[in-house]
Amino acid sequence: MALESKLKDNSTRMNKLYRFGMGLDMKNNSDGLVSRLFGNLVSSMRKFLFRILSVGPIPNHLAFILDGNRRYAKKWNLQEETGYKCGFWALMPMLKYCYELGVTYVTIYAFSIDNFKRGPKEVQCLMGLMQEKIEGLLEEESIVHQFGVRVHFIGNLKLLPESVKVGAEKVMKATANNNKKVLLICVAYTSTDEIVHAAQESCQRKWDEIREMKPGGGAHSFEISNESQEEEERRFIKLVDLEQCIYMGVAPDPDILFRTAGETRLSNFLLWQTPTCLLYSPGVLFPEIGLRHLVWAVLNFQRAYSYVEKKKKQL
Repeated sequence: MALESKLKDNSTRMNKLYRFGMGLDMKNNSDGLVSRLFGNLVSSMRKFLFRILSVGPIPNHLAFILDGNRRYAKKWNLQEETGYKCGFWALMPMLKYCYELGVTYVTIYAFSIDNFKRGPKEVQCLMGLMQEKIEGLLEEESIVHQFGVRVHFIGNLKLLPESVKVGAEKVMKATANNNKKVLLICVAYTSTDEIVHAAQESCQRKWDEIREMKPGGGAHSFEISNESQEEEERRFIKLVDLEQCIYMGVAPDPDILFRTAGETRLSNFLLWQTPTCLLYSPGVLFPEIGLRHLVWAVLNFQRAYSYVEKKKKQL
């Protein structure tokens, strides 16, 4: 009973911290005036800090690998589900900070295709939690409505349970007209699957295009020798064809890729999109990530900006 009480207290405390950080509980707090004054002071200081940072270049796209949720749960003797919830409560303020700073695109690696290999109980737990959080994106107090965020779910969505897939499609449809900020949630995603999908889709599109060019013809009916050089070149798949079919084609390449817990592996995430991306690997577990980590990453980005831009032009 003591352990259950501790788990409940820790979960409740993290939830309160999240809601306070997002400004959701101030009206209902018994010390509402003090909470609002303190919250306004913190918000003003943060905006002043962001104004200083805005003197330099601000990254357009940040990506996050949410690593360390299970280790956080183990560290504090919590259930794994609580660890994932703590990760979500840390993510929401981070999204808020990013959008306040002026970042337009934020991508999060929420669930890999490889994660389906975990135990059935854990996968079921993650899918249930994901469905709950997807539904929460449409609540009036959510970050989607605060910042006018358009949400894209990126990945092989047909691998998801039907209820989660329907929820994701509902959110994408409901936010389709939002044009201020963008949130990309990678679920049932790996970069290798994305590249294979792009290759297959490109081949199918090219095949359909060739059939339109040669009406009534089959695969062996082309007179290659009579084709012009332009027609012959149109039969080949080019880089631009693949890029049009990449899942992440709805966003520019990320400027900074965060991976918490001190890990420096990409783990099959955005391999196509990160040739010049800066990698940032703070030692904290993801539920422990905070404003200071974002500020430090942006300062490093500004320091390396000229060099990275030069490298981009060389590609």
